[in-house]
Amino acid sequence: MTTPTGHLPALAAAVLQPGFVGTIPPPWVCRWLGEGLGSVVLFARNVVDPAQVAALTATLRAERPDVIVAIDEEAGDVTRLESVHGSSRPGNFALGAVDDPELTEAVARDLGVELAAAGVTLNYAPDADVNSNPENPVIGVRSFGADPALVARHTAAWVRGLQAGGVAACAKHFPGHGDTRVDSHHDLPRITADRDRLDTCELAPFRAAVAAGVQAVMTGHLLVPALDPQLPATLSRRILSGLLRDEMGFSGVVVTDAVEMRAVADRYGFAGATVRALAAGADAICIGGERADEQSARELRDAIVAAVVSGELPEERLAEAAKRVGQLAAWTVAARAGSAEKRGTADVGLVAARRAVRVTVAPSATVALPLTRAAHVVEFEPLRNIAIGAETPWGIGAPLGELLPGTSTVRYAEPDVPADPGAGAGPRPLVLVVRDLHRHDWMRAAVQRALAARPDAVVVELGVPELITGAVHLATHGATRASGWAAAEVLTGSR
Repeated sequence: MTTPTGHLPALAAAVLQPGFVGTIPPPWVCRWLGEGLGSVVLFARNVVDPAQVAALTATLRAERPDVIVAIDEEAGDVTRLESVHGSSRPGNFALGAVDDPELTEAVARDLGVELAAAGVTLNYAPDADVNSNPENPVIGVRSFGADPALVARHTAAWVRGLQAGGVAACAKHFPGHGDTRVDSHHDLPRITADRDRLDTCELAPFRAAVAAGVQAVMTGHLLVPALDPQLPATLSRRILSGLLRDEMGFSGVVVTDAVEMRAVADRYGFAGATVRALAAGADAICIGGERADEQSARELRDAIVAAVVSGELPEERLAEAAKRVGQLAAWTVAARAGSAEKRGTADVGLVAARRAVRVTVAPSATVALPLTRAAHVVEFEPLRNIAIGAETPWGIGAPLGELLPGTSTVRYAEPDVPADPGAGAGPRPLVLVVRDLHRHDWMRAAVQRALAARPDAVVVELGVPELITGAVHLATHGATRASGWAAAEVLTGSR
């Protein structure tokens, strides 16, 4: 298809939020900003440090002063701004474990100030999902917890804090991704709850987010038969227009989860899902980490224009979507102007991580904390989901080595675990580090073998502590750099 002429291409470009490769904007992005593109999204591949991000966003604003610069920064296990070192904040699950909404608001405000200083104006956070299914492979510690009321009050606090810091919040993944065993990056999850359950559980945090003034809501690629028996939420007018807009009163921007995710792209096509989402009531289309080139953006822009020309997508609906994106852009300009005077809260992330650590000691325990000599750390590494990314470091071996010089660390994935994972410890203290122990049979078996040989070993859980095992068990409620450091402090008694 040749590039269309007239006003429709600019209108179509306005509703796209594409990613790109590189730490400086490529020429095509700069050109598109002058041709109507209203937003871009940053990923870890675009980030070196805050100063570099600030220079990148300044280049974008030289082309379009009101461009929306989005990022997927949950300030927990999912981090883009700190993907090189791991997040200096503990993440949602840890904040829920502390259950101090004022602390949650302070952490989110601190993040907002940092993002605003780097020129980011929209954050795909907070995760407002209720992690009611402990077998969930993609949410877990990204959620504030399994209790809807707790998740609701912390979602609202996070929205208030982030937006007070000068950055628009985006509650996700509507209408709720918590009760599933399927990752929508790979397939279409099905949420079987009835409407009463949805009202009391999944939808409660999103109502709280709307009441808190959230500027954006991200759709989940989820089939929820109680709301729409045929179409996933991202493509459902019943859910986006009927429920979110009309019933819940949300008037901000509805942005899709990455439209190339297999849950929708495999069934409706990359371009087909985009057109259907806009027709259903979405205002902005996120083109996530997998298709980050001009050809992909052009394919979607041209498909949107063709759908308007054919009558499949009413021009009024596209114009409405572009108008909402423009309104959000105006909000971000005003918020960014006001954020220049704000300052972050010193060490609030580490304070929160420390408060989230929980220690369980069995009555028969023969090991006592603190550890006073160099330890041997065994970290069991599960397969990570795409949202977290493979580049982000985790674990407690590094900080523990700083506090106890001479500490050694080994890491095992599923195929590589030896018969006795703790054999390298010798007489030294043994620390077993796990993530979501309850979800991984191989990990449980390995830990059981290690504990049989060394019942004095300490177990540190960096995921959801659904299974408590070992004579001494530490739960951090997250695997961030701050969480790992907080655990190391408790193990060594250094605070």
